[in-house]
Amino acid sequence: MGYTTVFEAAMPPLEARHTHEEMRATPILDMGAYMVLGNNWFIMRYLHDGDIEKAAAYTAWMMKTHKAYGIKCVNPAGVENWGWAKNVHSLDEPNIHFEITPKEVIHGLAEVNELLGMPMSIHLHTNNLGHPGNWEITKNSLAIPADVTARPKAEVDWAETKMNARRRQSVYLAHAQFSSFGGTSWRDFQSGVKDVVDYVNQVDHVVIDNGAVPFGPATAMTGDGPAIHDLYMLSGQKWSNTDVEMECGSGVIPFLYLKSSPISSIQWAMGLELLLLINDPWKTIMTTDHPNGGVFTQYPQVITWLMSKKARDDTAKECHKWAYDKSSLGGVDREMSLYEIAILTRANAARTIGMSYRKGHLGVGADGDVTVYDLDPTKLNVNDPAGIVRSFARPEFTIKDGEIIARKGEIVAVPEGKRFYCRPLVDADLEKEMLKDVKEWFKYYTVGFANYPVPDKFLKNPVPIEVNRPVEAMARR
Repeated sequence: MGYTTVFEAAMPPLEARHTHEEMRATPILDMGAYMVLGNNWFIMRYLHDGDIEKAAAYTAWMMKTHKAYGIKCVNPAGVENWGWAKNVHSLDEPNIHFEITPKEVIHGLAEVNELLGMPMSIHLHTNNLGHPGNWEITKNSLAIPADVTARPKAEVDWAETKMNARRRQSVYLAHAQFSSFGGTSWRDFQSGVKDVVDYVNQVDHVVIDNGAVPFGPATAMTGDGPAIHDLYMLSGQKWSNTDVEMECGSGVIPFLYLKSSPISSIQWAMGLELLLLINDPWKTIMTTDHPNGGVFTQYPQVITWLMSKKARDDTAKECHKWAYDKSSLGGVDREMSLYEIAILTRANAARTIGMSYRKGHLGVGADGDVTVYDLDPTKLNVNDPAGIVRSFARPEFTIKDGEIIARKGEIVAVPEGKRFYCRPLVDADLEKEMLKDVKEWFKYYTVGFANYPVPDKFLKNPVPIEVNRPVEAMARR
């Protein structure tokens, strides 16, 4: 399909070895992983105590220890409660045992992220995901890191190789569609996208991916254990839950999005609204939140809906009438250009994660990852949705690192992909002090401290990113 770089969006530290094993078994692709920290015992304890430097030192050590690339924050402070069949339902509700609120976790991790100078913003999965009316907590969550200083905005210079030079965001909202529900219950459920979009259009510290729903089978798979249980109660499907000791939790359940379903139809409309109503494409990334909204192989269909109002209208005719009645999508005339699609699917994804010095462009210093589609921009017919789908589904050529690896869907070369991870700097004395705490609490783990890190041998073709913004012990006052 022409994509050469993918990132795992939620890696539990205790499952990092297995994550890297799976990446070793996946050929061709360049990969990395975001580490789940929003319910980590050490992070919650340090943030509760106001010790931001120790929280940063711990995060830096964890990044290096588990070969992770970015910080993921899932249902902050809520997943920890799920070990006792509870959750948190507002930004100011403290969780049990650690007595820290989601607001404190979001702000604290955003501050840690910028203190370390990480290449990407915190990747935020908001509280109350999948609940009617959650647009409000989402909008308020996005405002929390607004005062955290992110990388200064700079002019694009593709020859410049400092990875942080062009990031201006301090928060990256994941799969926004699932966090933009309107209404007060499933009876009056409707799109809440407008309120989220209005906020994003006014600020510069937020970037989102949409989490489109293209219909068909999916797998709800997330680090938000209570959200999956709620879905189980609604659907009655088989449900599995995992509690990762001291770190996070997760759940998985099969799901099916149907055009005949009023809820699924609105979700389909919402996923497209999020990209079409945000004015600046550099604030958006196109996803299906694979596999939660749908499988990534449906990207060509999602692209077609964005480029063709006829394609949207034709699909809406097959959907439950709530698709247009309970959203604004029917009144949206915008049809995206190929240039905008390139931003949503390539350029902004690279810039958002701090990789625009080597990914997402055709300039000097790029990796040489190029996809050639059989499309003539001067003859593109938006009234032929099937033709657009065909063009994006099977590229003429996929080129990686300057080598042709696929031709019209046939794999012709299998190179080794790269494994990106970050190595943030931290003052040695501060790290030593922090590790005393870690080793003291490691008595609660079921693995030995020596078996916790991910050895270098688990990574093929590793590419460590040196994050040169040390947190110094003297900074603690």
